[in-house]
Amino acid sequence: MEQRHVGRTGLRVSRIGLGTLTWGRDTDEQEAGEQLRVFHEAGGTLVDTADVYAGGAAEYLLGRLLDTVVPRRDLVLATKAGSVLDPAHRADTSRGHLLAALDASLARLGTDHVDLWQLHAFDAGTPLEETLQAVDTAVASGRVRYAGVSNFCGWQLAKAATWQLAAPGARTRLASTQMEYSLLQRGIEREVLPAALDLGIGVLPSSPLGRGVLTGKYRRSTPADSRGASAHLAPFVAPYLEEPARRVVDAVATAADGLATTPLRIALAWVRDRPGVTAPIVGARTARQLRAALSVEALTLPDEICQALDDVSAPVHRYPDQDWSEL
Repeated sequence: MEQRHVGRTGLRVSRIGLGTLTWGRDTDEQEAGEQLRVFHEAGGTLVDTADVYAGGAAEYLLGRLLDTVVPRRDLVLATKAGSVLDPAHRADTSRGHLLAALDASLARLGTDHVDLWQLHAFDAGTPLEETLQAVDTAVASGRVRYAGVSNFCGWQLAKAATWQLAAPGARTRLASTQMEYSLLQRGIEREVLPAALDLGIGVLPSSPLGRGVLTGKYRRSTPADSRGASAHLAPFVAPYLEEPARRVVDAVATAADGLATTPLRIALAWVRDRPGVTAPIVGARTARQLRAALSVEALTLPDEICQALDDVSAPVHRYPDQDWSEL
């Protein structure tokens, strides 16, 4: 698999990443091990997790598979800290919480460092300089190689990156930002993507298949074994089952028919090759589904197909994104 630099850093990762959101909850150790093996054999290196996935079970399960299924040295391990498991889904990026969370992640993963450590969310209750100083501490200690953010809006990303660049002394340059991005969710194109491009920060799209909807499997009904039928994931999928999304899904299916391929490959290739994107993070229920996603490596979309998909999925960005005279 082709390797790409993460932003303007020396970190290189596979241009498709493996997500572990369901590991330890809906994905057991045997299935997770098979997915990791398939991913490694395809040349995949970037494996993304978080300390709150399955309450820590995802990290623990991934740690059990390192060196037993895939050598630790062959992977770029990315995890996150800063989310709090409570009904309010709070963010806590205080120095104390972050550094304690990092130590706990390393213990669950069974490793002495993570390659990419991401702030899971912006915390308005903690001074940004305290948060970023904690990142510097983690990197200086050797427990973290590179740092990034997740779910930061445009001004938050720009403020964090600018502080790191402008503050006196050696600072940790932000390597990446992880945000939802797909043909059904192009909101990051308003501010986050332009900021990332300007600042040299790599974009790691989550849910690049529109929470599974862009695969086409929901076009006529909700499969019983799908996320849309799952009690805890159905609300996550539901917003993408409405009429505006159907038009995009139909266009993806038409493009797939024209190129004799699958909607999954069309949707994934589109987001993979967007400007600024380093590596979409793909989550799969089974190793078979993962193989189907990884087969996108052989596909590059023709320009006319990309333009047609751009048009049908175009978000409404008016003032201030367009000059007032264009409205």
